[in-house]
Parts: sequence; structure tokens; C-alpha cells
Amino acid sequence: MAKLLSFYWQSEVGLPGTLGPNIPTWNIFNHLGGNGPWIQKVDAPDPEPSSHHDQLTTTGPYAGTLSAFTSGAKLRTRYLSLLPSRPLNFWASDCKRVVETARYFATGFFGLDWETSTPKGTAKANLHIIPESFDRGADTLTPGDTCFQYRKDMQIGHDYGLIQLSKFRSTYLPAVAARFEAQNPGVRFTDGEIYSMQEMCGFEILVRGSSPWCEVFNHEEWLDFEYARDVIHYFRAGPGNKYGLPMGWPWLNATAELLERGPGAGTLFFSFVHDGDIIPMLAALDLFPSRKPLPVTHRPHSRAWRTSQVVPMNGRIIFERLTCDTLPQSFPSTDANASERFVRVNVNDGVVAFPGCSSGPGSSCPLEDFLALVRRRGKNIGDFRQTCGLDEDAPARITFLHQ
Repeated sequence: MAKLLSFYWQSEVGLPGTLGPNIPTWNIFNHLGGNGPWIQKVDAPDPEPSSHHDQLTTTGPYAGTLSAFTSGAKLRTRYLSLLPSRPLNFWASDCKRVVETARYFATGFFGLDWETSTPKGTAKANLHIIPESFDRGADTLTPGDTCFQYRKDMQIGHDYGLIQLSKFRSTYLPAVAARFEAQNPGVRFTDGEIYSMQEMCGFEILVRGSSPWCEVFNHEEWLDFEYARDVIHYFRAGPGNKYGLPMGWPWLNATAELLERGPGAGTLFFSFVHDGDIIPMLAALDLFPSRKPLPVTHRPHSRAWRTSQVVPMNGRIIFERLTCDTLPQSFPSTDANASERFVRVNVNDGVVAFPGCSSGPGSSCPLEDFLALVRRRGKNIGDFRQTCGLDEDAPARITFLHQ
């Protein structure tokens, strides 16, 4: 969108028409202000728009700072009994907005003074920053930055999501462009520019609470945009990318090991990452299985993979180890001790059953069955270092998750 604004500003092209019934006549060159889809009047595009990129939002009812804090406060009410008496370690990848998210969450979960030393000389929690550097190998929170082949492969690597997105966008955006051009004779928009307008709706809502851009498109076009977001993430680092599963394996394996060890390893583990780092783990677990890859020729009405539900803003995945004192008589049990332990996964406040393993209470999976499921997935996925083209001496697993 910044490129779109700069282009029309520099070319001094005005838009004499409208973009929708609630968007009155607008003219980019004559200030995108009171007569246009922007809320604030601007005299020129920011000469350095990148200075505003990758920031945790601080304004509006959906501010990132607010959602992170409230998530921490909410989860404190759920897991307060698991909070240890000693300082708790938690982790964040080395990105400013990710680290800030972790800090605001910690303020809500641990309290305002979580970094303040107690009379014993310790704080309530310790935040550890994990570098987003290539040399981390599998010992990372951001495998997309350490998987060499994923970055190098221009066809089915990191850019595969954009390639597939471009294919799907061509199925619905040309009709939108034709409508815009009919309303603004002599002005042509590319698919990328129109797609940016759709993105502006969500981002402006986050920052300002509302956005006139949302009124530019009809309901079907928003459903297409939703699916376009499914496509890019599915093929960029999810089940539709050959590198997605191996990149998600190190974190899934480390989590399974902690769940197997139980409270002795620690009662709470919090890690903060990008949405693109959560998706590979979900792919490795096959939590949202599809019989066939997502099509890019049309929008399917029924599908398991929906990015808006999997990794929305402030999205979170929670693995819980459950111990049940009393089990229903109907529960099949062969090992009295093992049958009391279960695992379930909570995706954005909703329990999602593991494929083929939901026989426990509340759609949970018996712990031993969960561990067997993860081992099977690991055999099918293969070695992270080999798939990513890393040296044999590169780190092979996550080592920093410990209390």
C-alpha cells in the first residue's frame, strides 16, 4: 500500500470517481483526507515508511499491547495453581515486537513487578531472547531463518506461498479491478494494489478501530480474501510446503519430551514467536488435516485450514498435560497409571482433537498414545538438518526449554 500511495503521489494522478457506496469522491494527489478513504489528512507519503514496519500496535481497541496484556491476565486465572514459587523462565524470538508482546503478556500474567528483584534477589520471571540467526540450526524458535534450503529454493521454498497466492488472486481480483476502473476511468489497478487495499482493512482496524477500506469490497470478495490468506500460509510454511513439516518438528519434539517428563521438568513454559513459526509446528502435528492440497483455482466452501482461526492476531497454541483422579467407567484402560495422564491442545481458546487420538476426557489423547503419535510423525517427517541442507555438526534439537 505504501508503494501504491507513493506511485500515485509522484505521478500526480487523481481518482475522480469512487470505490464504493460509502467511499465518496477521493483524490490521492489532493491530500488523502476528508474526502478519501483515509481517516487522517496527509500531505505526502512518509519518506521512510519502513520505520513504521514490524511494530507492536499501541492504539485502538485491538492494540497488540492490550491484547498481550489481557491474554496474560486471562491465562493467569486459568493456570495460577501451576505457578511455581521459584522464578519462571520464558522465551521470545529476537524481534522487537515479539519481545514486547512477551513483556506485556508477562505483566498481565506475573504482575506489574515481574522483573523486580525480591528480597531474596530474584525476579518472578526471566525472559530469554533467542536469536533469529542462521547458526542456531534446529535449536531455535524461528526455523524459517535457519533452514538453508527453505530460503534458497525459489520454487517450493519460502516464496511458494506467494506463487500460489498470485495464482488464486487472479481468480477474483480482475473483476474487482474492472469495477474500480469503471468507477475511475483511465486509472488501472494491479492485483497487488487491490490486495493491499484489502489488507488495509484489517491493519487499520487494529490501529484505529475501524477502516473505510472495509466498505470497498463486498461479502464474496472478503471471503476470497480470507481464503487468499489461507493459501499463502498453507503453501509458505504449512502442510502445502515440503519444508513446513521438518521446520515444525524440533519444537513439536521438544514439547512432547516436556509433556512426557511431566511436572518434574516444569509446570509452565511460554514461548513467543511469529505466526509463520507456529504454522510449521501445526503442520508437523497434522492438527488440521486435508485430504488434498488447497486448490488455487477456486475457493472451497469446506476446509479444515483457516488461517483466521489458526493464527489470528494474538493467536496462541497451548498444550496441556492432564492428570485425572477419576475416569469414566467407559474409558478403555489397560494401564491404571498411564490411563490417568492425557494431553490436549487448545487453539485460541478452543480444544482441537488430535487426529485419530481423542478418546480421553474432553477430546484429550492418552499421554502414551500422544507420544506414539509424535514418534510416528517424526519418522515420516525426517531429519531437519538433512532436509534443510545443514552441516552434520549443526544443532539438531532444541536445548533451551528448561526451568
